[in-house]
Amino acid sequence: MLEAIFLGLLQGLTEFLPISSSAHLRIAGEFLPRAGDPGATFTAITQIGTELAVLIYFRKDISRIIQGFFASLLRKNANDEVRRDGKLGWLIIIGSLPILILGFIGQDSIRTTFRSLWLIATMLILFGLILGFLDWRRPSKRNLADLTLVHGLLYGFAQALALVPGVSRSGATVAMGRLLGYDRVSALRYSFLLAIPAVLASGLNELGEALSGSPGAFSLSETFVATLVAFLVGYAVIAWLMKFLSTRSFAPFVLYRVLLGTAVLTALSTGLIG
Repeated sequence: MLEAIFLGLLQGLTEFLPISSSAHLRIAGEFLPRAGDPGATFTAITQIGTELAVLIYFRKDISRIIQGFFASLLRKNANDEVRRDGKLGWLIIIGSLPILILGFIGQDSIRTTFRSLWLIATMLILFGLILGFLDWRRPSKRNLADLTLVHGLLYGFAQALALVPGVSRSGATVAMGRLLGYDRVSALRYSFLLAIPAVLASGLNELGEALSGSPGAFSLSETFVATLVAFLVGYAVIAWLMKFLSTRSFAPFVLYRVLLGTAVLTALSTGLIG
Protein backbone atom coordinates (compact mmCIF):
# COMPACT_ATOMS: atom_id res chain seq x y z
CA MET A 1 0.00 0.00 0.00
CA LEU A 2 2.86 2.41 0.80
CA GLU A 3 4.38 1.75 -2.61
CA ALA A 4 1.01 2.37 -4.27
CA ILE A 5 0.62 5.66 -2.37
CA PHE A 6 4.12 6.72 -3.38
CA LEU A 7 3.42 5.93 -7.05
CA GLY A 8 0.08 7.76 -6.84
CA LEU A 9 1.91 10.79 -5.47
CA LEU A 10 4.43 10.52 -8.30
CA GLN A 11 1.64 10.21 -10.87
CA GLY A 12 -0.07 13.35 -9.55
CA LEU A 13 3.19 15.31 -9.52
CA THR A 14 4.29 14.36 -13.04
CA GLU A 15 1.13 13.84 -15.13
CA PHE A 16 0.73 17.46 -16.16
CA LEU A 17 4.38 18.46 -16.25
CA PRO A 18 6.03 17.80 -19.64
CA ILE A 19 8.29 15.12 -18.14
CA SER A 20 6.21 11.91 -18.69
CA SER A 21 4.37 10.45 -15.71
CA SER A 22 4.41 6.93 -17.21
CA ALA A 23 8.21 7.10 -17.50
CA HIS A 24 8.51 8.13 -13.86
CA LEU A 25 6.27 5.29 -12.67
CA ARG A 26 8.22 2.81 -14.77
CA ILE A 27 11.60 4.04 -13.51
CA ALA A 28 10.51 4.35 -9.86
CA GLY A 29 9.20 0.79 -9.88
CA GLU A 30 12.75 -0.48 -10.40
CA PHE A 31 13.81 0.93 -7.03
CA LEU A 32 10.81 -0.17 -4.95
CA PRO A 33 11.14 -3.35 -2.86
CA ARG A 34 8.12 -5.17 -4.30
CA ALA A 35 6.50 -3.41 -7.23
CA GLY A 36 8.94 -3.69 -10.13
CA ASP A 37 7.27 -2.35 -13.25
CA PRO A 38 3.86 -1.07 -12.04
CA GLY A 39 2.50 -1.94 -15.48
CA ALA A 40 0.29 -0.24 -18.04
CA THR A 41 -2.88 -1.18 -16.12
CA PHE A 42 -1.87 0.58 -12.89
CA THR A 43 -0.59 3.60 -14.82
CA ALA A 44 -3.76 3.99 -16.90
CA ILE A 45 -6.11 3.63 -13.92
CA THR A 46 -4.25 6.18 -11.78
CA GLN A 47 -4.46 8.59 -14.72
CA ILE A 48 -8.24 8.56 -14.19
CA GLY A 49 -7.54 10.38 -10.93
CA THR A 50 -5.44 13.09 -12.55
CA GLU A 51 -8.00 13.45 -15.34
CA LEU A 52 -10.74 14.01 -12.79
CA ALA A 53 -8.61 16.89 -11.52
CA VAL A 54 -8.68 18.31 -15.05
CA LEU A 55 -12.47 17.97 -15.21
CA ILE A 56 -12.88 19.90 -11.97
CA TYR A 57 -10.23 22.56 -12.61
CA PHE A 58 -11.47 23.31 -16.14
CA ARG A 59 -15.15 22.69 -15.37
CA LYS A 60 -16.24 26.12 -16.67
CA ASP A 61 -14.33 25.68 -19.93
CA ILE A 62 -15.67 22.15 -20.36
CA SER A 63 -19.24 23.27 -19.66
CA ARG A 64 -18.99 25.97 -22.33
CA ILE A 65 -17.46 23.55 -24.82
CA ILE A 66 -20.23 20.99 -24.26
CA GLN A 67 -22.93 23.65 -24.64
CA GLY A 68 -21.30 24.97 -27.80
CA PHE A 69 -20.91 21.45 -29.18
CA PHE A 70 -24.60 20.62 -28.76
CA ALA A 71 -25.58 24.04 -30.10
CA SER A 72 -23.64 23.18 -33.26
CA LEU A 73 -25.37 19.79 -33.47
CA LEU A 74 -28.81 21.35 -33.10
CA ARG A 75 -27.81 24.17 -35.49
CA LYS A 76 -28.97 26.81 -33.05
CA ASN A 77 -28.24 30.45 -33.73
CA ALA A 78 -25.32 31.37 -31.52
CA ASN A 79 -22.88 34.19 -30.94
CA ASP A 80 -19.21 33.99 -31.94
CA GLU A 81 -18.09 32.73 -28.54
CA VAL A 82 -20.53 29.81 -28.55
CA ARG A 83 -19.52 28.90 -32.09
CA ARG A 84 -15.84 28.91 -31.08
CA ASP A 85 -16.60 26.65 -28.13
CA GLY A 86 -18.57 24.32 -30.40
CA LYS A 87 -15.67 24.16 -32.85
CA LEU A 88 -13.29 23.41 -29.99
CA GLY A 89 -15.52 20.49 -28.94
CA TRP A 90 -15.41 19.02 -32.45
CA LEU A 91 -11.63 19.47 -32.63
CA ILE A 92 -11.13 17.68 -29.30
CA ILE A 93 -13.13 14.71 -30.62
CA ILE A 94 -11.26 14.65 -33.94
CA GLY A 95 -7.90 15.17 -32.24
CA SER A 96 -8.56 12.21 -29.92
CA LEU A 97 -8.99 9.74 -32.79
CA PRO A 98 -5.27 9.13 -33.53
CA ILE A 99 -4.36 8.05 -30.00
CA LEU A 100 -7.56 6.00 -29.57
CA ILE A 101 -6.99 4.13 -32.85
CA LEU A 102 -3.24 3.64 -32.45
CA GLY A 103 -3.65 2.76 -28.78
CA PHE A 104 -6.14 0.02 -29.67
CA ILE A 105 -3.98 -1.35 -32.49
CA GLY A 106 -0.74 -1.26 -30.49
CA GLN A 107 -1.95 -2.62 -27.14
CA ASP A 108 0.61 -5.44 -27.06
CA SER A 109 3.56 -3.14 -27.77
CA ILE A 110 2.32 -0.65 -25.17
CA ARG A 111 2.35 -3.38 -22.53
CA THR A 112 5.71 -4.88 -23.53
CA THR A 113 8.14 -3.26 -26.00
CA PHE A 114 7.33 0.33 -25.04
CA ARG A 115 8.10 -0.45 -21.37
CA SER A 116 11.82 -0.80 -22.18
CA LEU A 117 13.89 1.49 -19.97
CA TRP A 118 16.39 2.01 -22.81
CA LEU A 119 13.58 3.35 -24.99
CA ILE A 120 12.07 5.43 -22.19
CA ALA A 121 15.37 7.11 -21.31
CA THR A 122 16.06 7.90 -24.96
CA MET A 123 12.61 9.45 -25.41
CA LEU A 124 13.06 11.56 -22.28
CA ILE A 125 16.20 13.12 -23.74
CA LEU A 126 15.08 13.35 -27.38
CA PHE A 127 11.65 14.89 -26.81
CA GLY A 128 13.00 17.10 -24.06
CA LEU A 129 15.43 18.65 -26.54
CA ILE A 130 12.66 18.97 -29.15
CA LEU A 131 10.38 20.74 -26.67
CA GLY A 132 13.19 23.06 -25.59
CA PHE A 133 14.12 23.98 -29.15
CA LEU A 134 10.54 24.66 -30.27
CA ASP A 135 9.70 26.60 -27.13
CA TRP A 136 12.77 28.78 -27.65
CA ARG A 137 12.47 29.32 -31.40
CA ARG A 138 8.76 29.71 -32.11
CA PRO A 139 6.84 32.99 -31.62
CA SER A 140 3.66 33.15 -29.54
CA LYS A 141 1.17 34.58 -32.00
CA ARG A 142 -1.83 32.24 -31.71
CA ASN A 143 -4.37 31.23 -29.05
CA LEU A 144 -7.19 28.68 -28.98
CA ALA A 145 -9.48 30.94 -31.02
CA ASP A 146 -7.10 30.36 -33.94
CA LEU A 147 -7.32 26.56 -33.77
CA THR A 148 -8.12 24.93 -37.14
CA LEU A 149 -9.00 21.40 -38.25
CA VAL A 150 -5.46 20.79 -39.52
CA HIS A 151 -3.95 22.06 -36.28
CA GLY A 152 -6.37 19.92 -34.27
CA LEU A 153 -5.26 16.80 -36.15
CA LEU A 154 -1.59 17.67 -35.74
CA TYR A 155 -2.16 18.09 -32.00
CA GLY A 156 -3.87 14.69 -32.03
CA PHE A 157 -0.98 12.91 -33.75
CA ALA A 158 1.45 14.56 -31.34
CA GLN A 159 -0.61 13.25 -28.42
CA ALA A 160 -0.48 9.74 -29.92
CA LEU A 161 3.31 9.78 -29.56
CA ALA A 162 2.76 9.66 -25.80
CA LEU A 163 1.80 5.99 -26.14
CA VAL A 164 5.56 5.54 -25.72
CA PRO A 165 6.50 6.26 -22.08
CA GLY A 166 9.10 8.99 -21.91
CA VAL A 167 7.56 11.13 -24.65
CA SER A 168 5.01 12.83 -22.34
CA ARG A 169 1.47 13.60 -23.44
CA SER A 170 1.64 17.24 -22.37
CA GLY A 171 5.22 17.56 -23.64
CA ALA A 172 4.39 16.27 -27.14
CA THR A 173 1.20 18.30 -27.55
CA VAL A 174 2.75 21.49 -26.17
CA ALA A 175 5.74 21.02 -28.47
CA MET A 176 3.35 20.75 -31.42
CA GLY A 177 1.49 23.82 -30.20
CA ARG A 178 4.71 25.79 -30.00
CA LEU A 179 5.69 24.59 -33.48
CA LEU A 180 2.35 25.92 -34.77
CA GLY A 181 2.90 29.25 -33.03
CA TYR A 182 0.52 28.98 -30.04
CA ASP A 183 1.45 30.70 -26.80
CA ARG A 184 2.53 28.49 -23.88
CA VAL A 185 -0.63 28.78 -21.79
CA SER A 186 -2.96 28.17 -24.77
CA ALA A 187 -0.92 25.15 -25.88
CA LEU A 188 -0.96 23.71 -22.36
CA ARG A 189 -4.68 24.40 -21.85
CA TYR A 190 -5.57 22.61 -25.07
CA SER A 191 -3.25 19.76 -24.11
CA PHE A 192 -5.26 19.25 -20.91
CA LEU A 193 -8.61 19.37 -22.71
CA LEU A 194 -7.49 17.10 -25.55
CA ALA A 195 -6.30 14.44 -23.11
CA ILE A 196 -9.70 13.97 -21.45
CA PRO A 197 -11.33 11.51 -23.93
CA ALA A 198 -8.18 9.43 -24.50
CA VAL A 199 -7.11 9.16 -20.86
CA LEU A 200 -10.59 8.32 -19.58
CA ALA A 201 -11.12 5.76 -22.35
CA SER A 202 -7.77 4.08 -21.61
CA GLY A 203 -8.23 4.18 -17.85
CA LEU A 204 -11.79 2.84 -17.91
CA ASN A 205 -10.75 0.06 -20.31
CA GLU A 206 -7.92 -0.99 -17.99
CA LEU A 207 -10.22 -0.69 -14.99
CA GLY A 208 -12.66 -3.05 -16.67
CA GLU A 209 -9.90 -5.60 -17.22
CA ALA A 210 -8.73 -5.22 -13.62
CA LEU A 211 -12.26 -5.80 -12.33
CA SER A 212 -12.54 -8.92 -14.49
CA GLY A 213 -9.57 -10.47 -12.71
CA SER A 214 -6.37 -8.90 -14.06
CA PRO A 215 -5.39 -6.28 -11.46
CA GLY A 216 -1.70 -6.24 -12.41
CA ALA A 217 1.10 -5.43 -9.99
CA PHE A 218 -1.22 -3.92 -7.35
CA SER A 219 -4.56 -4.97 -5.89
CA LEU A 220 -7.70 -3.00 -6.69
CA SER A 221 -7.73 -1.39 -3.24
CA GLU A 222 -4.10 -0.29 -3.59
CA THR A 223 -4.76 1.07 -7.08
CA PHE A 224 -7.84 2.96 -5.85
CA VAL A 225 -5.86 4.66 -3.07
CA ALA A 226 -3.10 5.57 -5.54
CA THR A 227 -5.72 7.03 -7.89
CA LEU A 228 -7.17 9.16 -5.09
CA VAL A 229 -3.72 10.46 -4.16
CA ALA A 230 -3.00 11.22 -7.83
CA PHE A 231 -6.24 13.23 -8.05
CA LEU A 232 -5.49 15.40 -5.01
CA VAL A 233 -1.88 16.09 -5.96
CA GLY A 234 -2.70 16.53 -9.65
CA TYR A 235 -5.22 19.29 -8.97
CA ALA A 236 -2.62 21.31 -7.06
CA VAL A 237 -0.05 20.79 -9.84
CA ILE A 238 -2.45 22.10 -12.53
CA ALA A 239 -3.06 25.30 -10.60
CA TRP A 240 0.66 25.83 -10.06
CA LEU A 241 1.69 25.00 -13.64
CA MET A 242 -0.82 27.33 -15.31
CA LYS A 243 0.46 30.20 -13.17
CA PHE A 244 4.12 29.24 -13.65
CA LEU A 245 3.97 29.17 -17.46
CA SER A 246 2.25 32.53 -17.67
CA THR A 247 5.65 34.10 -16.97
CA ARG A 248 8.23 31.31 -17.41
CA SER A 249 9.44 28.93 -20.12
CA PHE A 250 9.74 25.12 -20.29
CA ALA A 251 13.54 25.29 -19.84
CA PRO A 252 13.62 23.78 -16.29
CA PHE A 253 11.60 20.77 -17.46
CA VAL A 254 13.82 20.30 -20.51
CA LEU A 255 16.95 20.27 -18.34
CA TYR A 256 15.33 17.83 -15.90
CA ARG A 257 14.33 15.44 -18.72
CA VAL A 258 17.84 15.38 -20.15
CA LEU A 259 19.42 14.78 -16.74
CA LEU A 260 16.95 12.02 -15.83
CA GLY A 261 17.29 10.28 -19.20
CA THR A 262 21.07 10.42 -18.95
CA ALA A 263 20.97 9.03 -15.39
CA VAL A 264 18.77 6.11 -16.46
CA LEU A 265 21.01 5.28 -19.43
CA THR A 266 24.03 5.37 -17.11
CA ALA A 267 22.29 3.10 -14.59
CA LEU A 268 21.40 0.64 -17.35
CA SER A 269 24.91 0.68 -18.79
CA THR A 270 26.52 0.03 -15.41
CA GLY A 271 24.04 -2.65 -14.40
CA LEU A 272 22.53 -0.67 -11.51
CA ILE A 273 19.11 -1.44 -12.98
CA GLY A 274 18.17 -4.15 -15.47
